[in-house]
Amino acid sequence: MPFLPRRDFVRLSALAGLAAMTPGRAQEKGAKPPRIRIGQIGTGHAHAAGKIETIRNSDDFELVGVVEDDPEIRARAEKNKAYAGVPWMKSDQLLETRGLQAVAVETHVIDLVRTASLCVGLGKHVHLDKPAGESLSEYKRLLDDATRQKLTVQMGYMFRYNPAFQLCFQLLHDGALGEVFSIDTAMSKLIGASERKVLLPYRGGSMFELGCHVIDAVVTILGRPAKVTPHMRNVSALEDGLSDNDLAVLDYPRATVTVRSALVEVDGGARRNFIVCGTKGTFDIRPLEPPVARLALDTPHGEYKKGYQDVSFPKSSGRYDRDFADFAKVIRGEKAFDFTPEHDLAVHETLLLACGLPVG
Repeated sequence: MPFLPRRDFVRLSALAGLAAMTPGRAQEKGAKPPRIRIGQIGTGHAHAAGKIETIRNSDDFELVGVVEDDPEIRARAEKNKAYAGVPWMKSDQLLETRGLQAVAVETHVIDLVRTASLCVGLGKHVHLDKPAGESLSEYKRLLDDATRQKLTVQMGYMFRYNPAFQLCFQLLHDGALGEVFSIDTAMSKLIGASERKVLLPYRGGSMFELGCHVIDAVVTILGRPAKVTPHMRNVSALEDGLSDNDLAVLDYPRATVTVRSALVEVDGGARRNFIVCGTKGTFDIRPLEPPVARLALDTPHGEYKKGYQDVSFPKSSGRYDRDFADFAKVIRGEKAFDFTPEHDLAVHETLLLACGLPVG
């Protein structure tokens, strides 16, 4: 089974060279394109503050306002410097703002798809944080509605624009790593009782919360798996029932993938990894942020030599900068979005199966 048929590579073509993408006509003439009017609904998601910082620091976007209807959550957000001086609004006020083109949806997970569906129904592009709820059918309706209206729903999987993952995708497409026969990945951290309480309503536990990011990358490389076997465990002394030590095995015709995700690992972020083994080479990212990689090749490829070598990457200006830079280009019609609805549905189906959840 070859890696990623060329007809499917179009959705990845920008990932290896975001900075080199062809600019739109406005840039060719030297004119600066107008800033895209965007709002944020919800501040309860773990990534919400980082997203609002990215939007406010971007030359591509103009922040219209922020919505947070829960008084306690809003009070916490107001103490965060990321939200200092933002215009606070009600949902209808934001969504009725003249010229609003996009919304970043950063609610608690239970409200993500419902809120995004409202925004898409009103003709807005959406940056939707992860994961997309526990219902595949509801998520599909959202994507179908967006497709009908020629709108983009950009998922907040945070490694899509990570330079180490971009390089991995490119090496695979070039054939430098050969045929993939194994991917092993871990995505863990250590959290306390209060954070665990927030996750308790979601049956997928650690895999649902964290594993989704690396499952997105696995499906980007290998597509939808033939079989998914979940192993969900609760090992914390708190005995709160949260699935906090999870493993999923993804079977492909000629490859096996293991995805581990735990919420009980001391300094787990430092050991997060994504290791792709092919018949001609191995690409080992560890840690994932900021990315550090080791590459082994059976023959030289471009600037890379035979054998193992360290690969370094430029320091990122911000965790989500590339996500929103690409989002802006798509909204302006300067490029097609690289991740199709079919890909996103395959990712979400795989995630639900990896969590031991029903697909429906």
